[in-house]
Amino acid sequence: MSAIHKLNLVSVDDYLAGELVSPVKHEYLGGVVYAMAGARNVHNLIATNALVALGSRLRGRPCRPFNSDTKIRIRLPEQVRFYYPDVSVVCRPNPQHDSFQDEPAVLVEVLSSKTRRLDEGEKKDAYLTIAALAVYLLVEQETAAVVAFRRSEQGFIREVYAGLDAVVPLGEIGTALPLAEVYETVEFRPEPAEVE
Repeated sequence: MSAIHKLNLVSVDDYLAGELVSPVKHEYLGGVVYAMAGARNVHNLIATNALVALGSRLRGRPCRPFNSDTKIRIRLPEQVRFYYPDVSVVCRPNPQHDSFQDEPAVLVEVLSSKTRRLDEGEKKDAYLTIAALAVYLLVEQETAAVVAFRRSEQGFIREVYAGLDAVVPLGEIGTALPLAEVYETVEFRPEPAEVE
């Protein structure tokens, strides 16, 4: 006879209350809570550069960028999820007292060897279900390159922008994102191998 392990699922309300006092961020997938790992300086530099570049272009306009402390709620048919993207741009924000956003227009994830599988797979699949999402950007660390998944009448289309002269058009929010600014002061090196 096999023993069945029962998960103690966490409610959305308990998760949200816990995140307000937790020193560690957690993502939430249908009642299961996962602690997030820290990131290298290069990851944080790229994310900050993207946030600053978007913020300076969107100042005084209805769409506003948010940093990696802002959760995105995704309501899938079978479960609710909360993820912390590296950068989000929201044009129809939730009330300021909420601790999450529901309708991002742009989401940005900086890829690393540890996050690539999730960012290109599970998170992408979940993010692309958000009706308000116009563009999902996957930003490389080891080279100046961004993959964009852009909403079209035929569904999401994959686009690649490479090189420091490239500019990612973001007409959906009335701006563009130059890779030269995203990668400002970044030293390109292969990511160090992880110690087992």
